[in-house]
Amino acid sequence: MKFETKVIHAGITPDPSTGAIMTPIYQTSTFVQQSPGQHQGYEYARTHNPTRTVLQNNLAALENGKHGLAYASGLAAMDAIMKLFKPGDEIIATNDLYGGSYRLLRQVYESYGIHTTFTDMTDIDNVRSLINGQTKLIWVETPTNPLLNIIDLEAICALGKEKNLLVCVDNTFASPYLQNPLDFGADLVTHSATKYIGGHSDLVMGVVIVNDDGLAERLAFIQNAVGAVPGPQDCFLALRGIKTLPLRMDRACENAVKIAEFLTGHDLVGDVFYPGLPDHPGHEIATRQMKAYGAMVSFNLKNDDMEKATRIMSSTRYFMLAESLGGVESLIGHPPSMTHGSIPREERLAARLKDSTIRLSVGVEHIDDLIEDLDQALNRS
Repeated sequence: MKFETKVIHAGITPDPSTGAIMTPIYQTSTFVQQSPGQHQGYEYARTHNPTRTVLQNNLAALENGKHGLAYASGLAAMDAIMKLFKPGDEIIATNDLYGGSYRLLRQVYESYGIHTTFTDMTDIDNVRSLINGQTKLIWVETPTNPLLNIIDLEAICALGKEKNLLVCVDNTFASPYLQNPLDFGADLVTHSATKYIGGHSDLVMGVVIVNDDGLAERLAFIQNAVGAVPGPQDCFLALRGIKTLPLRMDRACENAVKIAEFLTGHDLVGDVFYPGLPDHPGHEIATRQMKAYGAMVSFNLKNDDMEKATRIMSSTRYFMLAESLGGVESLIGHPPSMTHGSIPREERLAARLKDSTIRLSVGVEHIDDLIEDLDQALNRS
């Protein structure tokens, strides 16, 4: 089954009781049992909900996995993965990553004795040099947030297998349409489904997809025991959004390429971060492991002018100044003060995230309007 067909049909059948083509919203907290312990597969909605079941099966199919688990947010999904480990375990994570992920690793789990070391994973030797007897997990983002670095999934997963380590890939920036880390040997794939999977900026959700039965069983236990699950309404919205994922991504990626090219030629713009540009250091790897280069573009201003960056972000008409990404509408944001504000400045600068860095989530509007909007904002500044 091709991906464009999977988003419509994988794990989804018409409702058997009515024939409804859309999966119903099972808005219930509990389920009637025939006798104690005898039921139709559902007892209590924290443990299982039919709407969530359909979504989880669909998501597993999109990532070419066997098991999908949905959580109340992307960070709840990450938290469930972290609960697989114990005090004394160590994690190696990419140094350019979502600020919320950094906060969870550094400010929450460090206090429980689970230590994380952050490194530039574009050089596989950096990762290899950090592995020791306590290392249990390699945490990967590719493309990274917000500088769009590309990590070689084949190489990093091979290293994980060699050292008997779990490899988890946060695939949020790519979406299942553009990249499938399980195919390269990753053990876990996670998404903030708030972004491209939902696609309409109207839900908050996280997902984890795995192939290993034992790993899935452990995660399902944590999902039920902790209870950070999404409600049926959000599961319905995610299923609705998934149906147009290929269409949205195709248009957004086409727009992003043109915007990156426009920014590259603008006098006020310094570095442009987009793996679709031929001179991007990860371009060759991205071409090999992604279907397209994504719809996220980041850039710096010449001279790292923060005042000018602020004026630009406050002057756009179609690029709305807001956190998050992956919706049909285009967004503009300032990672150092917004999505990555929890990362200390010295660590941000060491990862080459400057004070004036601007991040764009390119939507599906007409490309002429988007380029005109950026041009007027840059020139007004």
